[in-house]
Amino acid sequence: MTEALILAEPVGAIADDDPRLAAPRWDAAPGPATSRVKAVGVTLLGLVAVAAYLWWLTRPVRVGNPVLYGVLLTAELFNVVQAIGFWWTCVLGPQRRRAPGGRRSPIADAGRRPDVDVLIPTYNEPVEIVEPVVAAATRMYGARVRVALLDDGNRDEMARLALRYGIGYLRRTVHSGAKAGNINHALGHTDAPYVLVLDCDHVPADDLLVHTLPEFATGAGGRPVAFVQTPQYYANAPSNRIAEGAWSQQSLFFGPIARGKDARHAMFCCGTNVVFARTALEDVGGFPETSVTEDFELSIELHERGWESAYVPKVLASGLGPEDLAAYVSQQHRWARGCVGAFGRILRARLPWRHRLQYLLSASFFLTGWTLAIYMAMPVIRILTGAQPIDAASADNFLVAFAPFFGLSLAVVATVGAGRYTFSAYALMAATFWVHIHASCRALFRRPTRFVVTPKNADTERQWRAAAPTLAVLGLLVLTVVVGLASDRSAATLNNVAFAVFHIAVLSHGVATAVVPSVARISEPSDR
Repeated sequence: MTEALILAEPVGAIADDDPRLAAPRWDAAPGPATSRVKAVGVTLLGLVAVAAYLWWLTRPVRVGNPVLYGVLLTAELFNVVQAIGFWWTCVLGPQRRRAPGGRRSPIADAGRRPDVDVLIPTYNEPVEIVEPVVAAATRMYGARVRVALLDDGNRDEMARLALRYGIGYLRRTVHSGAKAGNINHALGHTDAPYVLVLDCDHVPADDLLVHTLPEFATGAGGRPVAFVQTPQYYANAPSNRIAEGAWSQQSLFFGPIARGKDARHAMFCCGTNVVFARTALEDVGGFPETSVTEDFELSIELHERGWESAYVPKVLASGLGPEDLAAYVSQQHRWARGCVGAFGRILRARLPWRHRLQYLLSASFFLTGWTLAIYMAMPVIRILTGAQPIDAASADNFLVAFAPFFGLSLAVVATVGAGRYTFSAYALMAATFWVHIHASCRALFRRPTRFVVTPKNADTERQWRAAAPTLAVLGLLVLTVVVGLASDRSAATLNNVAFAVFHIAVLSHGVATAVVPSVARISEPSDR
């Protein structure tokens, strides 16, 4: 493999307006101490609201239709567990803080720069997406960098790109194991003690290795560090509504959630912008090739074998988020299928219960679509059949008990996420609720799923297929509202009509870009 020219200048035609080349607009580091105090206060109020709501809901007098009540109670308990898990991870526990600039690299202390293999897997992405990543990778300092382009598409244009920048180029004859297989193949042709994996749309900062290599100093309890993860930042979020919603979801994870997992020594690898110790990868035999979320299952095995993980809360690479509903659906389905399919692996893992619980919380998030389906079904069932989960005498008071719990839960997310989690993010997740259901059913019945690369460019045509399940539910909810208002105007009916209208508003917002693609574009901010 050819060693990269560290000071090489870009020789290709890189677009000046590529958003990945701009300075990041987000900081993953924790806010001031006053923000944490505020978050703790709101969280304690949220815990009181949870207790009050569960006390109201679980009293025998509240039971209406027993089956519907049981389904609703199951959904509510799931959401309560998720809420408490979020509060435990992000607020009610330790926070690991790092000094600016981090520690010194243990190898740098020995008076020499470490060797780092930078692996950039690619499959069918266009050259204009990949080239800025290659160019930036050759400019990284803080180590002797050897860049390799791992081309699973066997394309001559990628070979020419690698040649222009003087980097290594690897292709294989047997394309098994998708991205994991591609990386494992490259590991057999490289030998540096550290390995940086970059998705081919994530442009690294020049100082990425300066901030990550020092973290390989001995971890907690003297355990060696297997990998150092950094955030996945979507640089195209300001100009595209789908990318904006997807990034809002990501910022919540790579902000308070990732910092909380790191503080509990339970951060997992997220597939890109991550540096590995080669000895750790060799210890587990490389990336697992039977999962579509190979990074998640790799992390379980590394932690199980006593390796430590670390997270650096600083944007050190800028990538591209999905720009249309179909791309978002493809991405989320792969994540959901892999994480839900890992439940058995998590439960069998020889890990402390805190570690397993952190993995279970992350994987079980992808069951949220089931609870959303239940919530949307309840007003439909009540108005069309008359059956309801809550006894008629208590149904009119449901909102009084539910609203404080729901409102304070949102307040905690807004406070902990520093306002980054938006309505658009929630609407996008809600409008694709069916993805969680479909993916978890495939996991339950062990149906195989292909690893699909998330498209990097928006489709300008209407995406009826990606929107079809959501549009069908929207039609049913609209019919329910019409029937409800035409049948009677009782308080119970109007309550259910209000819930249906709320869901209509959320789903419409989330699916709008698939029906009217032009609304996906956002005018460039004035400060650009």
